[in-house]
Amino acid sequence: MTLQELKPKIKNIIVQSQLTVDERLLKICEILETNINYYNWVGFYFKNGDKDELKLGPYVGEPTDHTIIPFGKGICGQVAVSNQNFVVPDVAAQDNYIACSITVKAEIVIPIFVNGENIGQIDIDSNTPDPFNEADERFLEFVCKEVSKLIS
Repeated sequence: MTLQELKPKIKNIIVQSQLTVDERLLKICEILETNINYYNWVGFYFKNGDKDELKLGPYVGEPTDHTIIPFGKGICGQVAVSNQNFVVPDVAAQDNYIACSITVKAEIVIPIFVNGENIGQIDIDSNTPDPFNEADERFLEFVCKEVSKLIS
């Protein structure tokens, strides 16, 4: 399934008001991980209250010990500070990288904004070297914009 073909499916999940926010976020993770072969771990991190840290939300993939990430630490923590997309073609080349699994070769993190404030992010790990391109960035920005409707 192409990224474009996934967009209406994401929109459909967002409007399923009979499900909790976390249930919808998990469905988004599942549909991305299932339909995009190089999305091997898909999850959400959100700002943890008033603390300068991120807390793991719904995800699919290998279990992770990284349930809390301080701002500035790792790729997710850097995005929490920079408010910018971060595409990592080769995690081994990153100094400030938190390894979740030895199989991970690349990562992409896109922030989620509500009323101009970075409230979280989608984090995707890939076991494929350098798989992410501009189409992934634009698609994941779309996903984050849809997710922001759940949080606002």
